[in-house]
Amino acid sequence: MERNKAQERVRKLREEIKFHDVKYYVENDPVISDGEYDTLVRELDDLEKQFPDLITPDSPTQRVSGEAAKEFPSVEHRTQMLSLDNTYNFDELREFHKRVLKKIPECEYVVEPKIDGLGVALVYEDGKFIRGATRGDGKVGEDVSFNLKTIRSIPLTIVDERLANIEVRGEVYMPLPGFRKMNKQREEKGEPVFANPRNAAAGSIRQLDPKIPASRPLDIFIYSLSYIEGLGFMTHWESIQALKNAGFKVNPRAKPFKTLDEVIDYCRELEEHRDDLDYEIDGAVIKVNSIEQQGILGATTKHPRWSIAYKFAARQATTRLVKITWQVGRTGALTPVAELEPVEVGGVTIARATLHNEDEIRKKNLREGDIVIVERSGDVIPQVVKAIVEKRPDGSPPFKMIDKCPECQGEIERPRGEARWRCQNLQCPAQLKRRIAHFASRNAMDIEHMGPETVDKLLDAELIKGLEDLYSLKKEDILKLEGFEEKSAQNLLDAIDESRARELSRLIFGLGIRHVGQYAGQLLAARFPNLDALVQAQYYQLEDIKGIGKETAESVVAFFADEKNQNLIQALKERGVAPSEKAIGELDGKVFVFTGSMKEYSRDEASKLVMSKGGIVSGSLSKNTDYLVAGEKAGSKLKKAKKLGVKVIHEEEFKEIIE
Repeated sequence: MERNKAQERVRKLREEIKFHDVKYYVENDPVISDGEYDTLVRELDDLEKQFPDLITPDSPTQRVSGEAAKEFPSVEHRTQMLSLDNTYNFDELREFHKRVLKKIPECEYVVEPKIDGLGVALVYEDGKFIRGATRGDGKVGEDVSFNLKTIRSIPLTIVDERLANIEVRGEVYMPLPGFRKMNKQREEKGEPVFANPRNAAAGSIRQLDPKIPASRPLDIFIYSLSYIEGLGFMTHWESIQALKNAGFKVNPRAKPFKTLDEVIDYCRELEEHRDDLDYEIDGAVIKVNSIEQQGILGATTKHPRWSIAYKFAARQATTRLVKITWQVGRTGALTPVAELEPVEVGGVTIARATLHNEDEIRKKNLREGDIVIVERSGDVIPQVVKAIVEKRPDGSPPFKMIDKCPECQGEIERPRGEARWRCQNLQCPAQLKRRIAHFASRNAMDIEHMGPETVDKLLDAELIKGLEDLYSLKKEDILKLEGFEEKSAQNLLDAIDESRARELSRLIFGLGIRHVGQYAGQLLAARFPNLDALVQAQYYQLEDIKGIGKETAESVVAFFADEKNQNLIQALKERGVAPSEKAIGELDGKVFVFTGSMKEYSRDEASKLVMSKGGIVSGSLSKNTDYLVAGEKAGSKLKKAKKLGVKVIHEEEFKEIIE
């Protein structure tokens, strides 16, 4: 075939295949057989092989393409992916409605099933799909574009010119029939099965090789037009219908309503028929329909004020509490765990559930051997609701608190005013394992390749016995560990070496001092020029720091007064751990908050620059904030900053301050 004829045929084939993709994967109404569809795809594939220059990224043949990724790059969302506030009964839903009416005189709502899946954001430019990312922390997600392209209900091109440059939000899920079939196949092959469809969907999208998600029955519902360039829409319902007409798969059970009573009736209907659906839902999402009214209502730092989730009643079951065991955390906190006779709750097999603390066990009067009611709180977290005392055997011994650490047999103590007991032995193996994993974590010393599995291997081989031993590791020792070869061993050593000069705030956080999180670590690093100064700090100096409370100050003093911790600090110094110090007097404790996106810096880069000069980065705005850095598409923080009298600066001013 001549090239010009091939080019025209390729164009027609792509249009035809796209039409059938929508009919089959979106509308569930195929008009040709699978064999006929496969013939079209094969013909297109043959022509593209004959004329490789005709291949385009949005061709149907390119849905499974690209090499397996080494890691997923970070990507900043155009607008923050906020989570939804939850309500668990209709009285709370009515309270939400009252709050809405305080700001707007009347409104209509749209109600949609709340899909139990993985939230993603899809970006289109000039009508072409260019990127897809996970929710991440709401501001920054992971670029999983190749994997999302394998989901055939996601259009690769958009014809509607109004929607040429947009960002949409959706929920990737795995239909129940496909989930059950896949698990059955895995079981027959002796492979581990997935606990539930949500885990299966999330795990599939985060595979490094796109061929894996392509082989799994993934689908998506688009629920929001989060950004549009040019003329927008008046209502959420109008935007959803436009997306549907453009080929996106939107939930057919989404409906608009004029009154709250209609909303409540429909929530009842969805809950009643949830088991009739071929996908899992755990509630209903209620949204104010008017886009203008959504803007008036605004959002908190976490949730939109114009939308809320009505969560269905958690699914419950009865089973036997076989035994109460204990887990030891990195700070020595003891957490009781209920070991249960396995029972299915809402499609998930539950064999363990947290009991939180000693007081909770006594409050619920739980005993080993009891028949108990268990539920998945919010359809996710398993918990024991109560014991059925009427079924308790005669002579059942009451719960008795343990008197030794279950891991090291060391002394345990319950500090005054706290609900949890704690192991007092800092060398406790369970504590040590979690402390090292925390020390190496991304937000602390950020030692790449040092995950919990690697920590386990190092401890089991007795190559390390404390944090300081990480900096004495040798390549020949690491090569003895299972799974390590020359390159991976060197990568680990390089990552450890690089961490020696991390910022002081990261080291403070990584030490695992009780009550000292990331923000407190920054506050302490901004006040003291180096670790020695912090070690010698007096209580009154610490309490005097804005943002450091009495409890945190006491904890810091107690930590550095302990001889074992003094030895640890000395050992780290001897092994070359020398935190980078801020340049005195530059940003010296100034608190920065970021909103919107900047052209020259990513959020992470800007934060590191501030912290390297002694400044502090916070995620929330308060009267203690010194600067709000407002980038493009700045959100509601801009309005709040003006109310609080916080100084607002833009990218150029930020750049001047940094330089």
